[in-house]
Amino acid sequence: MKKVAVLLATGFEEGEAIVTIDILRRLNIEVEVLSCATTRGVTSYHGIPMVADSTLTERSDVLFDALVLPGGPQGSVNLAANPQVIEFVKKHDAAGKLICPICSAAARILGGNGLLNGRKYVCSGELWQDVKDGQYVDAPVVEDGNLISGKGLGHVFDFAFTVAARVLGDEAPVREHAEHIYYRW
Repeated sequence: MKKVAVLLATGFEEGEAIVTIDILRRLNIEVEVLSCATTRGVTSYHGIPMVADSTLTERSDVLFDALVLPGGPQGSVNLAANPQVIEFVKKHDAAGKLICPICSAAARILGGNGLLNGRKYVCSGELWQDVKDGQYVDAPVVEDGNLISGKGLGHVFDFAFTVAARVLGDEAPVREHAEHIYYRW
């Protein structure tokens, strides 16, 4: 079974995290939510408490098929400033695993730590202007090699379905599920 880790830090954008987790789990992809704090409890951008499955510290030796990095003004700053998160992303990227940031995460976590490596990406707002090592593309979802980036919350379904299709290696069940929930993907 394919396994995806969703990394959460205090201030994460809850809609980006929850919708992505929901879509992946509906498609029978194993999702493990990892708190990038000292405890499993993490509070979202809008003050919603959430309990992760594990902490990143507890699962740092696991290699997942994909990493999802939700945005959120404070969440992406907190992930970007966490050396353990950066090493975890580097390890997965070097192994060719999918790296999937949405909203501010591509610019802050990857761009802010020199991890875009010249790849095309999208992010929210004007954050792309401060990124020096990637190629910004203004689109809902941008794929470049093992990097899948989403523009923001308004495009979370496109992002989640794209991640699911790439993890599964098959668009057919993803398209079927999109139709089932009345979403045109």
